[in-house]
Amino acid sequence: MARVVVVGSGNAALCAAIAAAEHGAEVTILEAGSESDFGGNSRYTAGAMRFAYAGPDAILGLLAGSDDERIGISDFGAYPKTQFAEDLRSFSSGLPLNALQNLLVDESYATVAWLSDVGVGFEPIFARQSFLKNGRYRFWGGLTLATAGEGEGLVQAERRIAEALGCALRLEHVVTELLLDGHRVSGVRCQSDEALQADAVVLACGGFEANAELRSRHLGANWRHAKVRGTPLNTGQGIEMATTIGAATAGQYGACHAVCMDVSTPNFGASTIAHSERKNFRKISYVFGVMLNRNGVRFVDEGADFRNYTYAQYGKAVLDQPGAVAWQIFDGQVEKLLYEEYRRDHATRYRGGSLEELIAMLPGIDRRTALQTMEDYNRAAVGDGFDPTIKDGCETQGLDLPKSNWALPLRTPPFLAFEVTGGITFTYGGLAASTDGEVLDDRGEPIDGLFAAGEIVGGIFFDGYPGGSGLTAGAVMGRRAGRSAASSVM
Repeated sequence: MARVVVVGSGNAALCAAIAAAEHGAEVTILEAGSESDFGGNSRYTAGAMRFAYAGPDAILGLLAGSDDERIGISDFGAYPKTQFAEDLRSFSSGLPLNALQNLLVDESYATVAWLSDVGVGFEPIFARQSFLKNGRYRFWGGLTLATAGEGEGLVQAERRIAEALGCALRLEHVVTELLLDGHRVSGVRCQSDEALQADAVVLACGGFEANAELRSRHLGANWRHAKVRGTPLNTGQGIEMATTIGAATAGQYGACHAVCMDVSTPNFGASTIAHSERKNFRKISYVFGVMLNRNGVRFVDEGADFRNYTYAQYGKAVLDQPGAVAWQIFDGQVEKLLYEEYRRDHATRYRGGSLEELIAMLPGIDRRTALQTMEDYNRAAVGDGFDPTIKDGCETQGLDLPKSNWALPLRTPPFLAFEVTGGITFTYGGLAASTDGEVLDDRGEPIDGLFAAGEIVGGIFFDGYPGGSGLTAGAVMGRRAGRSAASSVM
């Protein structure tokens, strides 16, 4: 029986553990943190998973047994592999997809179906990915299902499945070194100096987004003070351990998943806020309003695409603004379309009876320019054909920086502003890996006994990220890596 050590406890790690156990391995999962850290970044997510599917029947097959009456009046549409591939390509400077990206597309549905088969529940994302139109729920943006219980539900379900298969979970085991037997990885050493022997090791312990020094080095000096959305334990140690023994790196180290976060976002490493609540510091309904910086001007096309395709990039855009802050401005006619996190008590919210009153409340903004910007926008926003279920072509006319869709003039009180900054979710650069999850050296050859999955793997995302792809990529690569680890010595 092969002995497999999995480093990390998020979605990718748990998928690797489950797959390795399914293939007969004796699996030990090592988590650096305590129980409150279990689940890594996956625990902070909303659980959405992007996958290709041919039509409604494919979705209904994943929802068998659900008693949600809304399913019967839902239009799930289709999201073919060609569209998923094109979405990924649009964030890769138009270059052809590489082997890892093709694997993500090709195995996305099969992997989600595997998770469903082993006991992970799924449910339609009614609140965030559909609008009720003519008595039916219409889903949009290629993102349809999330795991039951969101990220928390996902990792807890995977934990139960892994433990039922005999996997052992050890908390507070900080791995500091990969052990070698000749040129083969033969186990790990922990901070306590405990050595665990193994036939294969799977690194699934995340990127370097929680390391301020590495963020500054690879992403730029302004990233040193970015809000960290997820676990404080993803400091790049896994990448360092692997490169120390000759692993190659891959992907775009100068890019990351970056979202708009409320300026009140706490330091999660020192926070007692529940995982399920921490995700609610995101502010990603900007498509229904405008964003202004301290100079009082707009700086992105808020309606360039569905938020699924822009939210992971617009956090960087905010961080690049003066003072690394911006305000998202809305009016009463779109207030009901804002996601639930905008109504949370912690939201840095301003409310006025007019735009003049609202903008006068915003600290540090150039008020005269901001009012002029809003007047110019309102004149340019015709508002004809507004439809949140599609890219409606409801665009501004005559602005140097257009708003390409959902451009309603903001004239209906109350007027609302939410102050945001840039937050980082995960980094895109990481270890070079094969489609079997093998970690590669500088010659492109596998390092015997070493595998990787999840955010530690580079080369899947480059200039951006279509929402929901991260969890799916972790599951696809985790399943592959776990299966390969279990069979590599059998």
